[in-house]
Amino acid sequence: MSDPYLLAGKTHAVFDAYGTLFDVHSAVQRHAGDLGPQAESLSETWRTKQLEYSWVHGLMGRYVGFWDLTERALDFALAKHPKIDRRFRGKLLDGYRELDAYGEVPGVLERLRQRGVKTALFSNGNAAMLERAVASAGLGDRLDAVLSVDPVRTFKTAPAAYQLVLDRLGTARDDVLFFSSNRWDIAGATAFGFDAVWVNRKDQPDEYPDQAPRAVVKALDAVI
Repeated sequence: MSDPYLLAGKTHAVFDAYGTLFDVHSAVQRHAGDLGPQAESLSETWRTKQLEYSWVHGLMGRYVGFWDLTERALDFALAKHPKIDRRFRGKLLDGYRELDAYGEVPGVLERLRQRGVKTALFSNGNAAMLERAVASAGLGDRLDAVLSVDPVRTFKTAPAAYQLVLDRLGTARDDVLFFSSNRWDIAGATAFGFDAVWVNRKDQPDEYPDQAPRAVVKALDAVI
């Protein structure tokens, strides 16, 4: 579903990066023909472990930058798929630095800004990762802010991560409409007090009924 009044009274639209603005699987897809039949499984394992490592380190209180976790996750994924040549490691990491943006993203960001809504990217990714991803996708002039969890040295879904958004943007919870394709991120944002829109690109079942999103959409252009 979508709500035509989602943006009413909102001054800031805040977007998760990986899976929401950027296709996390595009790094592997570019080389799928060379990687062979295990390419899709490799990509899924890489993403799963990347997230798992962030949650585990966050809970331990032992922060490690997201790029380091991304590398470690790829190493695990390659070890689990020994038929894939490890010589692709460098190409896959380069691909992750310059992920493809989803097709509707530039237009959505532009329409939001034309409407007077400030746009921000907020991610577990560290600053260097985000800057390169934004630049390679040509989104720099469509975002008012690019925010990393680095300064608070923890990951979403820690409340301190979401508080960073308010501190950096100088705004209040009620002014923010938060977007993510990750249901766990929507749960964390909702628990923090944001109105959140779940971008359910893959028609996944709901996992956190006690932290329901304000709306569920298939793609970002369903909102504006």
